[in-house]
Amino acid sequence: MTEPIHGRGASGNPANRFESLHYEPDADTAPEDRPAPATLFFRDNTQSIIATNDSPDVFFDASINPYRGCEHGCVYCYARPYHEYLGFSAGLDFETRIMVKENAPDLLRKELTSPKWEPKMLALSGVTDPYQPIERRLQITRRCLQVLAEFHNPGGVITKNHMVTRDADVLGKMARWQGATVFLAVTTLDPDLAARMEPRATRPAGRLQAIRELTEAGIPTGVLVAPVIPGITDHEMPAILEAARDAGARFAGMVLLRLPHGIKDLFQTWLDQHFLEKKEKVLSRVREMRGGSLNDPRFKSRKKGEGPLAQTIQRMFEVTKKKLGFKGKPKLSTDSFRRPNDTPHSLFE
Repeated sequence: MTEPIHGRGASGNPANRFESLHYEPDADTAPEDRPAPATLFFRDNTQSIIATNDSPDVFFDASINPYRGCEHGCVYCYARPYHEYLGFSAGLDFETRIMVKENAPDLLRKELTSPKWEPKMLALSGVTDPYQPIERRLQITRRCLQVLAEFHNPGGVITKNHMVTRDADVLGKMARWQGATVFLAVTTLDPDLAARMEPRATRPAGRLQAIRELTEAGIPTGVLVAPVIPGITDHEMPAILEAARDAGARFAGMVLLRLPHGIKDLFQTWLDQHFLEKKEKVLSRVREMRGGSLNDPRFKSRKKGEGPLAQTIQRMFEVTKKKLGFKGKPKLSTDSFRRPNDTPHSLFE
């Protein structure tokens, strides 16, 4: 059995399903003698930045992804397989080979300026976290938010990083014209479990603190209990919702664990390393909620699952949410959208 790597969610690089060649470490090399995987950053010279989707499962149909790959290293991340389209592995490559869209703010300004653009809420981000560690230095997400503020185009942030509070000044001004919401994803309240499962994301207490700070800044903020992992984190859902409500969260969402493509193998290896005694119980419950498989890609069921166990978890979520007084996610407005050439107003009015 492979050993876990400190600070990483994956412990290896499984073969890319699209490639015939892949790297195999020397089996005779002791784990302590293998070099720790360093994070490398590559320029992504994409020519467009707004991605669209037709999924009925998400609350947005357009998004901005400043980064591809994510150094947070969440072992369960459904976005890992996207890295295979770049020729990388969904394993360590996903969290150590990060594509950076340095021109994202300029591309966003260009696309919003186009008369073809019909104002709508833009999610930051639909795939990987917009506030992963490199954002502290590059500030691509912040500059994208500033462009949205300039055009009065609403935006919704989903993150696991307290760093989002750095941009409370921009988000707060956007909130004044119903232009901003933030979701903090909280999977567990256990810092030790989070360290093993989401090694470079902000620990749970820091995410709750982010909810508190954003709410105090007047920014509509909610909690996303995601993913719910049966047999490991499902029992924590009421406590997570209560802690988030006490921190100021106004709305809440939930997503069951998804294991598409190679994530199934990565997650099973992680269970071997950290929860061997629970492995079969966890996998059995996932199969129970996924029609006998470890993944169900169908729209409308892939986030909620099916069967008695999935219904019980969903019912627990709804009952707890109602008991704690959570409201629906606020509707963002495009009424004040403007193109800079059409108005003399200043940037953040």
